[in-house]
Amino acid sequence: MEAKKTAKLSFDGKEIELPIYSPTAGPDVLDIRKLYAQGDVFTYDPGFTSTAACDSTITFIDGDEGILLHRGYPIGQLAAKSHYLEVCYLLLYGELPDAKQLEDFETRVTRHTMVHEQMHNFFRGFRRDAHPMATLVGVVGAMSAFYHDSLDINDPWQREVAAIRLIAKLPTIAAMAYKYSIGQPFVYPRNDLDYAANFLHMCFAVPAEKYNVDPILARAMDRIFILHADHEQNASTSTVRLASSSGANPFACIAAGIACLWGPAHGGANQACLEMLKEIGSVDRIPEFIARAKDKNDPFRLMGFGHRVYKNFDPRATVMKQSADEVLDLLGVENNPLLQVAKELERIALQDEYFAEKKLFPNVDFYSGIILEATGFPTSMFTPIFALSRTVGWISQWKEQIADPQMKIGRPRQLYLGETHRDYVDIENRG
Repeated sequence: MEAKKTAKLSFDGKEIELPIYSPTAGPDVLDIRKLYAQGDVFTYDPGFTSTAACDSTITFIDGDEGILLHRGYPIGQLAAKSHYLEVCYLLLYGELPDAKQLEDFETRVTRHTMVHEQMHNFFRGFRRDAHPMATLVGVVGAMSAFYHDSLDINDPWQREVAAIRLIAKLPTIAAMAYKYSIGQPFVYPRNDLDYAANFLHMCFAVPAEKYNVDPILARAMDRIFILHADHEQNASTSTVRLASSSGANPFACIAAGIACLWGPAHGGANQACLEMLKEIGSVDRIPEFIARAKDKNDPFRLMGFGHRVYKNFDPRATVMKQSADEVLDLLGVENNPLLQVAKELERIALQDEYFAEKKLFPNVDFYSGIILEATGFPTSMFTPIFALSRTVGWISQWKEQIADPQMKIGRPRQLYLGETHRDYVDIENRG
């Protein structure tokens, strides 16, 4: 990568020339790597909202234009025409597979869906009322204690095995966390089912009777997986990259990403949306909450509307809305007050000038929450499902970073505002 432009920074009688790189998409990037060495200054950017911490070829987002590309392919096309494991292949290897490559990849994932039998004992160490995300963080981290043959990050083959294992086993682990939380026996994966159908079967089947996965629900779940597969350098992805920069094993890195995703400001958005619908309670109370949302002095906010990155519209929401409509047509909303509230809230928000002016359109979290609620998942499972969807994105970013010859251990700087040098005072002389 060669800089074709430069910028000059002048301060305190110094003049520093900084390279400017032009990406294939997005704004130019000012290279400040030598700023400290040449100018004895740091940059200050809380939240890293104006800082590119890496270069990447995986995912591109343009929030103003509502664009999300995976390896150059628009998310709408992938969600409409592809399926999750094909998108996994694309994210991991950079190109869409041919038929033989896809069959080989799907076979490798399918053959790794079972977990080590001793991991069942690990689950039983948790309390039954533990949040499934707490269980997920612990069990994924513990994978490094079970799969010693894929811990060497310097071995490309071991990195490949670890990637396949994580993609294959996360649905099994998430389903086991759910089953454990409701006191039901674990259901083993089935190799005759596709990725999404297998997950639904492990969550909702019981040994006492046969459970058939509805293809509409399986397709909706597959789309949820696709639409959450990767989202550029968000908080959890950055956490995975930071952990991996220390040389940590892949299972520890993904566990770190899951822990970060657990935060309500990140992965808990669709759960927060359903909790808001519960707070509204009934269709006749919607006008009251719409009025509160418009009141600047009221702390109430409509969850599932608008997005921090997408300032115009969420490109994932269009496809997710289609899936939500299909699921609700299949299952109905007559006996579910939450879904009745959701549909009426969506109708009002799409017609109200205030929401159009503020660009507060329903986002992917709004529709995914509706689908998961209608399917029968408790809100505590929403974030674990997000985590298993995002695992392939984390792994793709992890693999890219490990292979980057420029990789250095992450070490953010700070603007120190604390006390300067002070001498220790013996306790009897303090006061």
